[in-house]
Amino acid sequence: MSEVLWNHLTAAQLRALAARDAVVLLPIGATEQHGPHLPTGVDDFLAAEVCRRAAVTASKQTPVVVTPSIPTGLSEHHMPFGGTLTLTLPTLHALLRDICRSVLRAGFSRILIVNGHGGNMTALNALVTELTAELVTPIAVASYFGAGREVIRSTLETQDGLMHACEGETSMMMAALPWLVRDEHLSEAHGPRITLPAESTEPVYMAVPFDRITRSGVAGDARVASPQKGEAMLAGCAKALAEIVVRDPWAK
Repeated sequence: MSEVLWNHLTAAQLRALAARDAVVLLPIGATEQHGPHLPTGVDDFLAAEVCRRAAVTASKQTPVVVTPSIPTGLSEHHMPFGGTLTLTLPTLHALLRDICRSVLRAGFSRILIVNGHGGNMTALNALVTELTAELVTPIAVASYFGAGREVIRSTLETQDGLMHACEGETSMMMAALPWLVRDEHLSEAHGPRITLPAESTEPVYMAVPFDRITRSGVAGDARVASPQKGEAMLAGCAKALAEIVVRDPWAK
C-alpha cells in the first residue's frame, strides 16, 4: 500500500506527487469537550481517519496525499464546559490561507478541505470562497459526515445524522480509537437531539452556548453506540469521500 500521509513522506516523494497533480486532503476538526466519555480530540481524530482511509481508496485511481490535520476550529459555544480550544474566524482564515498557500507552493493545485466539526461548516463555506479569490486557485470543502450522510443515516438507530458525542461519534471512536472511550461513563452520555446550525431550517440564527442545550455536554444518545456501527460509518464516509476525489470537482 502506498503511503498517503504528507508528514510520512520525504520532500522528494511529495515533489513527485505534485508532478502527478495529486489531490491534497486537508483535514480540520476541533478540540472541544465531548461529554464525560470521549476525549476532546474527537472531531480532529475522526476527520483525519476518514481522510486517511479515503486517500488509500482513491489512490488506486488517482494520486492523493493527506496533510497533517488542523486540530482546532471554531468552538466558542463549547467554552463554558472547559477543556476546549477555539480560534477566532480571522485566525482560522489566516491559518487556512497559509497552509493552502504552502501546499500550492509545493507544486500541488487541487486542495479539498475535509471538515469534521459541525461548528466549522458555515465558516468554511464562506472561507473557501475567499481563499479561492486570494490564492487564484479553486479550493474545495466537504464535511465527511455530509459526504457520508446516507450511510450514517442508515447505520444509526436513534438519530438521522451526527450530533455531538452521540451514538455516531462514539461508535466511530470505538472503532478507530477504542482505548480513548471511557466506557465507565457511557451511562451518563446522553442528551437532547439537535440539528447542526448549518442544516437548520429555522429562519433566525442566534449563537447559543452549548451548556444551555445540554447539561451533560452530549447531544444524542451514546448508550447505543457500538464499534460495528462505527466501522460501517467510517468505511462508508471514506468511500463517499474517495468518490468525490475521483470525480475531480476541480475539473468543472
